[in-house]
Amino acid sequence: MERISCRNIILNTDTQRLYAIFHKVAKERLERKHNDILQIYNDSLKDWNQTSYEILLKMMDVGINKAAYQHLARIIPYRIILREVNSPHAVESLLLGGSGLLSLYPEDDYILAIKEEWNHLANKYELSPMRLTDWNLARVRPYNHPVLRLAQLATLLHNKEFLVNRIISCRTPNDVVELFSVEAAEYWNDHFIPAVESRSIPKRLGREKCYILGINLVVPIQIAYSYNIGRHTLREDAYELLCTIPAENNRYTRQWQTAGVELENAMASQAVIQIVTEYCQKDRCEQCPFAAK
Repeated sequence: MERISCRNIILNTDTQRLYAIFHKVAKERLERKHNDILQIYNDSLKDWNQTSYEILLKMMDVGINKAAYQHLARIIPYRIILREVNSPHAVESLLLGGSGLLSLYPEDDYILAIKEEWNHLANKYELSPMRLTDWNLARVRPYNHPVLRLAQLATLLHNKEFLVNRIISCRTPNDVVELFSVEAAEYWNDHFIPAVESRSIPKRLGREKCYILGINLVVPIQIAYSYNIGRHTLREDAYELLCTIPAENNRYTRQWQTAGVELENAMASQAVIQIVTEYCQKDRCEQCPFAAK
């Protein structure tokens, strides 16, 4: 936080005033996400299921592969997933085959079956895989590898029939965890990547990842959907949910916490990210809410 010139002002702001500013700035960030969702919604011919599916894939990586996941959601649209949703093998084949990543790895019986099913489905729906150059696998951690994430997504989409009404029904952090905490198929228990065995451990989406999806998918979709159908109570529920999800742990929030600012929930952590990325890093000190103080 040494690079933030208003450090002393922030540290000397009473908690009530501080959180009033956090609420204001968090709503700015939600407004930006609302506009992003509306763009995806319009591009998907006003299909809330496709919109939710696309943002779900996009949020599986908050870094370098975000665009690749979003591209995959468009070349393997949700309507095709729905047609094969009763078969976990088919859903997994669509995602893994569509990613184009399987060509990077050796084959075993499981992967050969996935490839065979992909070839069948690609012919059936006239699909083409992504290019390998669409992905950046440098320094990707095993638990965040796109192949493993897509295997987990396949289970989620098969088990949950991922419709927008499941998102808008979330009211608590536990609801969010229950929705997203899924485990990849048994094959992946002892694999992080295809045909290369590792120590056996279930590959489940962790609680922290579920909370990230709650912050970046569930809450923004609820807000956008509430405007779309004119249901303001859903918007209030979304704000309340954001205030009950734990604060994020990232380089922005750690910077503030190290300086002594306590972030009680995800609303506060989203505000901090907004302040750093939209005011501090852009030298917009005059427009920052703390400037008024």
